[in-house]
Amino acid sequence: METTNIVDFARRDGMSDALTELLKTGAQQLIATAVEAELVSYLAQFAGLRTEDGHAAVVRNGHHPERPFQTGIGPVSVRIPKVRSKDGTPVTFRSALVPPYVRRTKTLEAALPWLYLKGIYSGEMAPALKVLLGPDAKGLSANTVSRLKRDWAKEYAGWKGADLDDEPIVYIWADGVHSGLRGEDDKLCALVIVGVTARGKKRFLSIEDGVRESIQSWREVLLTLKGRGMNVPKLAIGDGAMGFWAAMDEVYPATRHQRCWQHKTMNVLNCLPKLSQPKAKVAIHNIWQAETKDDAEKAFDLFIKTYEAKYPKATLCLQKDRTELMAFFDFPAQHWQSIRTSNPIESAFATIRHRTKRSKGCLSRDGMLHMMFKLGQCAEQNWRKLRGFDYLAKVITGVTFKDGMETPKPDQIAA
Repeated sequence: METTNIVDFARRDGMSDALTELLKTGAQQLIATAVEAELVSYLAQFAGLRTEDGHAAVVRNGHHPERPFQTGIGPVSVRIPKVRSKDGTPVTFRSALVPPYVRRTKTLEAALPWLYLKGIYSGEMAPALKVLLGPDAKGLSANTVSRLKRDWAKEYAGWKGADLDDEPIVYIWADGVHSGLRGEDDKLCALVIVGVTARGKKRFLSIEDGVRESIQSWREVLLTLKGRGMNVPKLAIGDGAMGFWAAMDEVYPATRHQRCWQHKTMNVLNCLPKLSQPKAKVAIHNIWQAETKDDAEKAFDLFIKTYEAKYPKATLCLQKDRTELMAFFDFPAQHWQSIRTSNPIESAFATIRHRTKRSKGCLSRDGMLHMMFKLGQCAEQNWRKLRGFDYLAKVITGVTFKDGMETPKPDQIAA
């Protein structure tokens, strides 16, 4: 018996939407007009070619059989013109708008990895798209998804080998993403690094598989980035995973460390009883929300004095990373919101982190990486530039900041 988690609408095949049909008709006419314009442009390049009796050497030759083209409003029928040469020279007209063998729009193709990640494994893709696009949805079978995944693998291989020396990286965020999906061996884990360029653009630098965020796994990732030409970042942001920081000290020893306040807050609160957590959370927020480092240090000391006697484990958790938690005060205040946490990675992979229902198929490590790569590409398109990105040039040149404000040089003070 076939099992599926796709709930079809009642009488879906019989549903009729006049507006949708109108849009389909308009789209079909628009595509036909655009393809006709392409054909005219194509034939223009042969306008000077003539046969012995003075007729055009390259002429129209009817149309290819009509074929459906999947769009967001359902299938639209497309007829592509054909041409022939009277003198026997091989000529072929190929539409750039509707290339050969392409059966769906780019926007629809981009939705497939999202459907897959949402728990619709490839065997259920066809009934899912039938609900979304109508009963005539074709060409989107499990084999189609498999072909797309092979394309993702090729894209991923080219991306992870690309050079990184085109623009300096100022900050990097690092985190290990545990998907919760079954793997061939252990629980699948991806080591992810996001960087921000001198122009404030955030970009994925690395998405690699690792063994429990070990030092060796992070070392391999960082050495690969260094081999691809990545410069020494000014600041690295991440949680308390010791493997990453140990590897950073080996590969990029000059980079400053900033612990993620979001992770640290959760770790400290986990050491406290639930009744004490709301008040303790406010006390922690008073530390990283302070306007100056001195105020933050005072709030830090107050937290230690308040909870050390009853909950030494909580205060030790906070105290051990004190220096690294305060690093952001030495950078522009405009960047504090971004460099205090590893949120860029957290938000990009929320779909995988929060996925609890396991699909029937067992993802391989490569399958997970390729899926995360495509998910990361989608996230990149929605990322905004770093707030206050014009200050990045000053960070690169070594300008000193105190409490988020630029400190004047000694000669400027004397003047």
